[in-house]
Amino acid sequence: MKGFLGISAAIMVQVYNIFCEGKPSNFILMLALLPTFVSVVLMFFVRIYEGNIVDDVKQLNGFPIVALIIAGYLMITLVLKNIFSLPLWAHIIMFIFMLLLLASPLGIAIKAQMEDSKRLSQMFSSESNHSKENPAKDTLEYHELPDGEGQVNATLDDKILPYEESMNLLQALRTINFFLLFLAMVCGMGSGLAVINNFSQIGRSLNYTAVEVDNLVSLWSIWNFVGRIGVGYLSDYLLHTRGWTRPLLMSISLAAMTTGHIVFASGLPGMLYIGSILVGICYGSLWSLMPTITSEIFGVRHMGTIFNAIGLACPIGSYIFSVRVVGYIYDMQATGEVHSCFGTHCFMLSFLIMASLALLGCVAAIALFFRTRGFYQLVWQVGKTLKDTNMNSISLDYY
Repeated sequence: MKGFLGISAAIMVQVYNIFCEGKPSNFILMLALLPTFVSVVLMFFVRIYEGNIVDDVKQLNGFPIVALIIAGYLMITLVLKNIFSLPLWAHIIMFIFMLLLLASPLGIAIKAQMEDSKRLSQMFSSESNHSKENPAKDTLEYHELPDGEGQVNATLDDKILPYEESMNLLQALRTINFFLLFLAMVCGMGSGLAVINNFSQIGRSLNYTAVEVDNLVSLWSIWNFVGRIGVGYLSDYLLHTRGWTRPLLMSISLAAMTTGHIVFASGLPGMLYIGSILVGICYGSLWSLMPTITSEIFGVRHMGTIFNAIGLACPIGSYIFSVRVVGYIYDMQATGEVHSCFGTHCFMLSFLIMASLALLGCVAAIALFFRTRGFYQLVWQVGKTLKDTNMNSISLDYY
């Protein structure tokens, strides 16, 4: 669900344009109160349900599809706003339609609940009739295992058990893998946040209008979402079908982010759009890959603590790149009473430094790939074994 976090900023920009334009204090107040209000209201609907892997996957796949539709709709509205000068009533209609799209996941949940209730009633009815017809046979068959399944489970246990022990934070801190992952995240997330934090100044220095900068922020949010959803799905597919490890995909993302920073540094016309696509998708992909890699190589028992420890790389990297690199160099280049800078030289050196450090993060991810290659090979082999023995209902999520 972290993928939906990426698209929320683009939605908030639309809210600001209609209700809070020219009133930033009202917008900030809304951002402070609305998330808390929504969480408090909806917390009463949270329940614990037993999972049904086949049906749950079918229903859960509907949520990313809805999110992709919303992202496409936001892209279309941004293009229309750039081409045409739309009146207020057109903005309101577009906003209402967006609210309807945002409410559509409720229909998916209601449909899933109805199907689940119907399936349970049919199952109880079938079991009741079967028990009345063959009470003794039913008791015996309940404990039977298909031929060979016990042997397959024993074989899998021999492979899986050595990896079931979860590390706590102190144990994880004693491993090289933790610091390789942390370094990769500092370089990737830090440089990505530095871009979005300074989008306004970057746009002004390259003579982009305020509307274009606002649209770039919205587009960044959409590309961030695409990276989270797309690379998350792609990593699962490539891992279980081709054996491609997630650290390998992380290194590819950081290499692409390096290219994005170089595109920004060029300062050529239109390069801000291309650079935002590359860096936005790669930044989102890191947020998709990092939690999964954390749970896989350190275990799930203390995953929350270790994940948040590695997540500190985001504010640390943001401070280093935004304040000590981009801010410091911009202040050196700025002139005049308003202390501003115009031209490609304002951020060129900053982006070249961030490109170099993103490349360092890529090297760290490659080192993590080689250190965990054997483990991910085992995950792939176990997945193939489960597929070959028609045991797809067994989940590998605890890796």
